[in-house]
Amino acid sequence: MEAQMTQQAEGDAMTETAKPVLSIRNLTVALPVHIERANAVENLSFDVRPKEILCVVGESGSGKSITSLATMGLLSSSLKVTSGEIEFEGRNVLDLDPNEHNALRGDRMAMIFQEPMTALNPAYPVGEQIEEVFRVHRAYGKAERRKRTLKLLEEVHLPDPERLFGSYPHQLSGGQRQRIMIAMALALDPKLLIADEPTTALDVTTQAQILKLLKQLNARHDAGIMFITHDFGVVAEIADRVVVMRQGEIVEQGTADEVLNNPQHAYTRALIDAVPRRMEESEDVASENPVVIDVQGLKKTFHTAGTLFKKSRTVHAVKDISFQVRRGETLGIVGESGSGKTTLVRCLMRLIDPDSGKIDISGVDFASQSSAELRKHRQDIQIVFQDPYGSLNPRRTIGSQLIQGAVNFGVPREEAWRRVYELLEIVRMPKYSVHRYPSQFSGGQRQRLCIARALVVNPKVLIADEAVSALDVSIQREVLKLINDIRDRLGLTVIFITHDLRVAAQVCDEVLVMKHGEVVERGGVSQIFNAPQNDYTKALIAAQPGQAWEIPEMAEFSAAQAELDEAAGQ
Repeated sequence: MEAQMTQQAEGDAMTETAKPVLSIRNLTVALPVHIERANAVENLSFDVRPKEILCVVGESGSGKSITSLATMGLLSSSLKVTSGEIEFEGRNVLDLDPNEHNALRGDRMAMIFQEPMTALNPAYPVGEQIEEVFRVHRAYGKAERRKRTLKLLEEVHLPDPERLFGSYPHQLSGGQRQRIMIAMALALDPKLLIADEPTTALDVTTQAQILKLLKQLNARHDAGIMFITHDFGVVAEIADRVVVMRQGEIVEQGTADEVLNNPQHAYTRALIDAVPRRMEESEDVASENPVVIDVQGLKKTFHTAGTLFKKSRTVHAVKDISFQVRRGETLGIVGESGSGKTTLVRCLMRLIDPDSGKIDISGVDFASQSSAELRKHRQDIQIVFQDPYGSLNPRRTIGSQLIQGAVNFGVPREEAWRRVYELLEIVRMPKYSVHRYPSQFSGGQRQRLCIARALVVNPKVLIADEAVSALDVSIQREVLKLINDIRDRLGLTVIFITHDLRVAAQVCDEVLVMKHGEVVERGGVSQIFNAPQNDYTKALIAAQPGQAWEIPEMAEFSAAQAELDEAAGQ
């Protein structure tokens, strides 16, 4: 054990003294003149060393992605570097012409993007897309390119590389697509790997696999990794050093231990205070309120017809599910991608027809209603989707979108506007928001507006489908608190869909754990988190990043934010 500790200490010392892979010095990137803040990134300086994972942490708009794009030479034409240097392998990459930068990308430096489905070309098999890296940067023959591609697929632990070589992106899961992106990035053994939120949209078990893979690859290669994230659980899992950014500036940097366990800046303390805590043991209290949702024996099966090249397929997406939710309660539904969560919700709302079963919502059996009969009751159940920007029409003002539901259900326009202004106050948005467009709001603000739009028709049930998974921890905390406040104030029944059990613990009274279309465990939040019975539930809890990190107790978020506001002279 002592020999291992000595070896680890020697390795850390070598990393400290090794020449940095990347050195950013006094970097400033100016924003377009019509944007209020002058610079996206201002006077930024940090290093990435060989075999080191540097996590860059901050909320949306902090300048994390701008820094990575500047390093890769991928800044949009509206953003200009006004000062500073980005030194990579002895050269300032800001001085390179486009052809020189193209020669570096994919060869000496590589990037893993947040959403692999948009980064991969849907028209080509993934094997050909990995091969393209070798074709562009090396003079390998076709047989050699294929051999190296198959070896990469094995290295990132993808099953059946021969089959996956000819598969298209849409035929792979999110985790498999992300592994393809990692394989492409590692194809030529780059010295710098930039990972921009690569695990944000993945379920916890897939996220754990990707993080483990990156740590393994980092140990086998000499590359330095710049990992961009807003999740402190991920930071605790993989980081050697941490840089915390706010509004384009570094407010704190140091070793992972220093930043995670003894943060010095109020902003860092506020971010850590917003991280969802593990559930403490408590007694789950049964409610005596009337039942609002009663689901019995719900089933949904999908069939795909076979072709000359493909066998027919039957998927039991929802298998004989039954549950009840009472007024004022929040039911959490958790599970990995493909577990049946979204199909269950679509059946509840009758966006798709279940094969069998009863869906009783406030005395109305949604499963047996015709389309014409159902229209009268649609206002009883409303949904808030994961992507607020995709849920809002970018060409219409917020006000016109907020009143639309109420007007469609026969509410006079004057009354609809009165409801809109009341709800804007409830979701803590200014009244002038009605005159603006979705693009003029942050992600958290757009999600608040989507909640207001769902509530304007006075529903009995609100469904939140991964409604906070893409939000920063501080905004996530605010939205979760908002959902709880609205539930208590309006007496709503809430169904909360998530893959993050820590988030479920903040808002839910009961939890259903789903796997392959079945409920494998159900119980109160404390019971599920502190005494899980099913092995799958235990695996989900164990897969949460940063399990070994004991989140330090900080001042309340509001106190830390007040300190920030005072320092800024607000």
